[in-house]
Amino acid sequence: MPTIEQNRNRWDIDYCWPDDGDEWSRSWGSAEAQWFESLLPRLHPFLPTGTILEIAPGHGRWTQFLKNYCSQLVILDLGAHCIEACKQRFAACSHITYHVNDGRSLRMVPDRSIDLAFSFDSLVHAEADVIASYLKDLAAKLKPDGVGFIHHSHIGAYHRTFSMINKVPARLRSRLERKGLLPHDHWRAHSMTAQRFEQMCTDAGLWCIGQELVSWNGPRLIDAFSLFTSAGSKWARPNRIFENREFMQMADHGRQVAEHYARLSYPLKQDRSPALSARSS
Repeated sequence: MPTIEQNRNRWDIDYCWPDDGDEWSRSWGSAEAQWFESLLPRLHPFLPTGTILEIAPGHGRWTQFLKNYCSQLVILDLGAHCIEACKQRFAACSHITYHVNDGRSLRMVPDRSIDLAFSFDSLVHAEADVIASYLKDLAAKLKPDGVGFIHHSHIGAYHRTFSMINKVPARLRSRLERKGLLPHDHWRAHSMTAQRFEQMCTDAGLWCIGQELVSWNGPRLIDAFSLFTSAGSKWARPNRIFENREFMQMADHGRQVAEHYARLSYPLKQDRSPALSARSS
């Protein structure tokens, strides 16, 4: 499944980023709607904060919001073109620092400097060795009360199902997936599960304190949102796990709300109409 090099080629070379990544939020109506509907409610206990680390920002879909909740924002991506795009997009923001990494390590980040580590809709494509490497480094990079929120794959829980599906010839499999007759793996990392993530946290000296297993464009819980913190942190607690099979239904609700209320739903014309001008004169 996805290697580091395949991820670099796919997201930094092959993909054209037509709307700087915001296109991946269309199910919610917009990136803004997804942030306020799905992400901020999960992050709000930890925001605002001092220093945020964002891993794999792409072209800054979440950077555009994270930058408003911290005094320092550190972003790193394995794609040099992605980081360059972020530098241009956020050129006016002096509190953001940028790094190109090797897709698995955080050695350019100072130890004990991070209040919140965040990654969403990116590390779902990272296999277990990559996640383990990041967690090992994060154990050193987080402040004593630092917290991490990582969106990763849970598709490994369906290993038998997808092993059988992968035996179907690729062309036929693609047709059946498009027709909804076979589940699509959405290029998820098949070596990852929520349970494996929790064990990786333990191995790294971190505490996994919460995991939400979610469906993603299908009935299976192929993704997980995992919260973790430093050992001895004020946030430390026994891990809490729950299943959310209605995550995409929430996206549909968010899209309807966004279509009605979001700023993009208004024409926002610069010149007032003659009737409006006459009424105000």
